[in-house]
Amino acid sequence: MVVLSDVEIRNYIESGKLVIKPIFEDTIRENGLDLRIGPEIARFKRKGIFEIGKSRIEDFYEIERGNSFIIQPHEHILIHTVEYLRIPNDLIGFVNLRSTFARLGISIPPTIIDAGFEGQLTIEIIGGEFSVKIPSNERFLHIILAKLSSPVKRAYQGRYKGQTGVKLPEF
Repeated sequence: MVVLSDVEIRNYIESGKLVIKPIFEDTIRENGLDLRIGPEIARFKRKGIFEIGKSRIEDFYEIERGNSFIIQPHEHILIHTVEYLRIPNDLIGFVNLRSTFARLGISIPPTIIDAGFEGQLTIEIIGGEFSVKIPSNERFLHIILAKLSSPVKRAYQGRYKGQTGVKLPEF
């Protein structure tokens, strides 16, 4: 596996193999992509027991739209990216929080973008020790793209392919 440089990322985009829409002047970085937080988040709205196959996921989340969001201490929320991606069959992406936000105590669980994925990303965010207000459209995530030793035989075809906005879990 080899991490793509800005030159290789531009080549993938120019060839049409990698699609990022919209793309901003500061999207392509030295060794990856910076993606922006979208205008919609999902917050947990009730406590209780979620029973797979019995509970309705919509009963456990509240969708908010806005120009900014406050992440409360230790709160888990879902965000989505402004950018819509189409990843080719020979690349995967490692999703990281931009270090500026990690320095505020915010974190995300390890997340991979599979070869062949297409859509806006939905990512879980975990608040730190104090509340943080983040405007939508802020560069928030850093994606490191890595080239696989060979293209995958079976590209991602999961339930989240083509997703837009915040996508709640599906079972």
